[in-house]
Amino acid sequence: MPRAPNHRKAINHLKNVDPVMAEVIDRVGKCALEPRAEGTHFDAVMRAIIFQQLSGQAAGTIHRRLQDLYGGRDPKPKELLRTPDAKLRAVGLSGQKTRYLKDLATRVECGDCPIDSLDALTDDEIIAALTSVKGVGRWTAQMFLMFRLGRPDVLPDLDLGIQKGIKLAYKLRKHPLPKRVLKVGAKWAPYRTIASWYLWRLLDVDKPAKAKVPRSNTG
Repeated sequence: MPRAPNHRKAINHLKNVDPVMAEVIDRVGKCALEPRAEGTHFDAVMRAIIFQQLSGQAAGTIHRRLQDLYGGRDPKPKELLRTPDAKLRAVGLSGQKTRYLKDLATRVECGDCPIDSLDALTDDEIIAALTSVKGVGRWTAQMFLMFRLGRPDVLPDLDLGIQKGIKLAYKLRKHPLPKRVLKVGAKWAPYRTIASWYLWRLLDVDKPAKAKVPRSNTG
């Protein structure tokens, strides 16, 4: 079993360059970010498409039904292309997502999206390759970089959670625009992935405090 990543160097850097981020790190605690290693890169992108704009429970059900078509595993690109659209729709996939998955499989098969050699590419090259697939935008490609490949310096500036986290941490009056997110996060390089993880977790840590309602002394 691979060892869990050690984020000590990244955390020390973030604390040294940004006192606000230092407070966030102390409040959140240990970084538990660890890339998902199971399955193939194709499986990971396919799963990302399935889970778009759905609750985790609903998307998980559709994903399991899809796997059931192939003996309880994710399909290979050729297998997916051979499967009739109606059969894919029957597991709960929308017509649009069915087209997205088949476009992914087609581009992987013809080599337009070099899925098996993405590890050797730069972050920008990977984003370009993945966003050539219908239904895969920059945000999805960035999530792949962070949570599949474990790339250390990704800052998803379009992500609402990141914007909310910066607003909370820096006590801003409104959510920062993507341009400001990049400006605020410039100092975190080359560990912006770790900083992003802490901003997401900050929102989770902050929820209980916001949920507390003062008790009335009148009984």
